[in-house]
Amino acid sequence: VSYAKEVQPILTKNCSECHSPGQQGFTASGLNTTSYAALMQGGRYGPLVKPGDAFTSALNMLVEGRVDKSIRMPHGRDKLSDQDIAVLKAWVNEGAKDN
Repeated sequence: VSYAKEVQPILTKNCSECHSPGQQGFTASGLNTTSYAALMQGGRYGPLVKPGDAFTSALNMLVEGRVDKSIRMPHGRDKLSDQDIAVLKAWVNEGAKDN
């Protein structure tokens, strides 16, 4: 899975509106999803991505709905498509590389 061609467009469409500097999601969590480096840095609650392990990666847990509904992402919007969730899961399981 290509970060640049497949993952970043999903993040841009569904996450970066809130999780970028100056926006509500960034202010609340410290998470910036606008670049690979920022995503991998995580936020004030720790890393978001655990390369090679989508089951315990917060990114996957949040978008798959395996968390309390109050913190499911994207917050207050429709759940990501099954296809987008599968892409994120595969990318993390493949090592979450900047490719």
